[in-house]
Amino acid sequence: MQALLAGDSETGLPSMRGKIDLIYIDPPFDSKADYRTKVMLPGADIEQRPTTIEQFAYADTWSRDFGGDIGLVKGTAAYLLYLYPRLVLMRELLSERGSIYVHLDWHVAHYVKVLLDDVFGAESFQREIIWDISVLSGYKSLANNWIRGHDVLLFYARNEKSFYFNKQFVPHRQEYLDRFNKTDEEGRRYFDGRGVRRYLDETIAKGKPIGDVWGDVMSFQQMPTSRERVGYDTQKPESLLERILKASSDESSVVADFCSGSGTTAAVAERLGRRWIAVDLGKPACMVTRKRLIDGVAQPFLYQSIGDYQKEHLVSTMGTKYRVGDLAQVVLGLYGALPFPQAENPNRNLGYLPNSRTLVMVDSPNKLCGRATLERAQRERGTFRGGWEKIVVLGWNFVPDIGQSILELDDSKLEVLVIPPDLLDKLASKASYKKLLDSGGVRFSSLQYLTIKSPRIRKVDGSEVELSVALENYTLLSPDALPLDDSNKEKLREVIAKSPLDLIEYWSIDPDYDGTVFRSTWQDYRGNTENDDDPLRVVLEATIRIPDRPGRRTICVKAVDVFGWESEVRAMLPPAD
Repeated sequence: MQALLAGDSETGLPSMRGKIDLIYIDPPFDSKADYRTKVMLPGADIEQRPTTIEQFAYADTWSRDFGGDIGLVKGTAAYLLYLYPRLVLMRELLSERGSIYVHLDWHVAHYVKVLLDDVFGAESFQREIIWDISVLSGYKSLANNWIRGHDVLLFYARNEKSFYFNKQFVPHRQEYLDRFNKTDEEGRRYFDGRGVRRYLDETIAKGKPIGDVWGDVMSFQQMPTSRERVGYDTQKPESLLERILKASSDESSVVADFCSGSGTTAAVAERLGRRWIAVDLGKPACMVTRKRLIDGVAQPFLYQSIGDYQKEHLVSTMGTKYRVGDLAQVVLGLYGALPFPQAENPNRNLGYLPNSRTLVMVDSPNKLCGRATLERAQRERGTFRGGWEKIVVLGWNFVPDIGQSILELDDSKLEVLVIPPDLLDKLASKASYKKLLDSGGVRFSSLQYLTIKSPRIRKVDGSEVELSVALENYTLLSPDALPLDDSNKEKLREVIAKSPLDLIEYWSIDPDYDGTVFRSTWQDYRGNTENDDDPLRVVLEATIRIPDRPGRRTICVKAVDVFGWESEVRAMLPPAD
């Protein structure tokens, strides 16, 4: 949201301050639960049934260490501290005619309404909408209490006097329409109500205006076999978002969802002809959303990775007193390296393995680790304290083509490892750090990367060439580095041993990559049966026709695995023969 407010002068993207007409968010509910997504993979043997792996999506438990007199804040207070500054940013993004719907349940809706009153003003509150999601049968009927059966949507306007709203209607019941069973001398239908004629006019023909209790929008509990399902725990039905978008936006609007989850808001906005912005922190959510939009034949859209996630997570879990250098020292200790004195190690990110000539460098969580970082590591290996035999780079975030950079450098004395993505979750206190040290429970894994066979290009006629690209292999992060339980890790190992390319969720080709913006002209993804009839695998080779042109061209292939990790590989091709 800060990036959207700032804009980007280098790419020409303008600030979105005051330009979004509708925001819908379905944030975590402070439910104290973990949420997961399910991945279906081919069985390890051909006779086996598909393998189902459950991966962690997000945790709806909250804590934040402010240090000093405040100290560690847990539970609902920490949740509200997370949400408040984000609501402030959303207010700045909304246009003067804009509005926001915040979707919650009984856990924190009453607290969040107080926050919204503060951010938007109590006078901007429009409605508390009750979404009836009750199910009349099943285990809930056994509860020793009133049966919970609704969610809450808090509806606020940016400007209570000028917000956009298009009243929505549902058809009248046929029994009501049948009451208009008389016809006057002009042929108009009516009925007598206590001696007063009530005519079937245009207002009634529109239907019944929808109120603030929605009992006609079915939840997925009531639609267990819905084709909309994408396997995301907290997915909401498209009919819910369709009602909101039709009421509070039009085809000139920009619609945004900053907790996009399974991508329902973007999918509905696309179908209704609205422009949209969908944002989520979780890799599974981004993967599911991108695949869903492509499957829905969306117009071209831009996918970007923005934000210092580890830096913010560091503050929220370890407190404001910790700095990036402190985190680097922690990572060095968990890897088993000893740090150098700060006088010769001002960034506090260099260390060494005892009784060895191995240098260790921890990359910053504030940026993406790429080729420049690796080349700097090579220089440190050659010059720092007279030189070392080997250097190990420990990184948080990586550019998509990091695997290609490693292959091109071809340096056996350079090793690149991934810091476990969930490490910060395990570092909430000094006690947890000591526990990790004592247990040796931190595993630093190799990078994931994609390799392709040498692409082929040949002339077809005077204006077109035929390009063939085939996937060769995929190396995944170790299962130990992924947020999976032991049984799911074992399932994953079996799939990796049999066919690592079965882990590719989506891959695409840009046949004329300019080095800046990846423009996909062909893609395949699991579940797509247009390229083949296997919904659990992608095709491994693609042949596409593209315009011929003189000179060499760079092709780029991007792939996303089932856990949301992205890889990129490029190849330079001569002109077609």
